[in-house]
Amino acid sequence: MSLTEEHKRERLAKDELIGTWKLVSAVDTTDKGETEETFGSNPTGFLTYTADGRMMGIISNGGRKPLSVADDIAAPAAERAEAFATFAAYAGSYTSNGNQVTHHVEAAWLQNLVGTDLKRTIVSLQGDRLVLGAPPWSKGGKMVTTELIWERITDGTKSVE
Repeated sequence: MSLTEEHKRERLAKDELIGTWKLVSAVDTTDKGETEETFGSNPTGFLTYTADGRMMGIISNGGRKPLSVADDIAAPAAERAEAFATFAAYAGSYTSNGNQVTHHVEAAWLQNLVGTDLKRTIVSLQGDRLVLGAPPWSKGGKMVTTELIWERITDGTKSVE
């Protein structure tokens, strides 16, 4: 395949990612085959890819509890810890190459991620459904892989139900 053909294929793959996606499900699988909903049942999440190579993702666990007070600094430490532990968000640039998209993290809810590259495998991208896989990572002392299913938001005025 010529360099031009490969560039066109990569550009097409990137073009197919552009838009905003709503999280449908996220599942962790251990090396023993045990599965668990990564963000609990009914998580809420959005993933956006722009034409100029920027991205942002945000996910909150399903069933999150509000803080007992409106002032997030005055809320009890345990409540703030729970709020932090049930939320994930980051933003930066992205690059794509074949069936891989790499998120280059510039800002994140977890400072440890800033300056890192998060690689995601495009397991499937058909029409308005995107399935991303994360490589094995340590979660609570177990190695897991995560698969996230996203659905494209096609109407900019409301999210997909």
